[in-house]
Amino acid sequence: MLREPLRKEDEITGKIIGAAIEVHRQLGPGLLESAYQACLAYEMKLRGI
Repeated sequence: MLREPLRKEDEITGKIIGAAIEVHRQLGPGLLESAYQACLAYEMKLRGI
C-alpha cells in the first residue's frame, strides 16, 4: 500500500506534538500551565518551529 506524502501542515503538526511530548516527559505532571507554556515556547524555538 502506497502512502501519500505528508502535507506541510502535517509535518508542522508532528513537530509541535513532538515538542509538547518532550516538554511533558522532562517536566512531568503537576506544574502550572505557565511553566509548560514557557518551556514549550523554548523547545519550539530550539526545533526551529
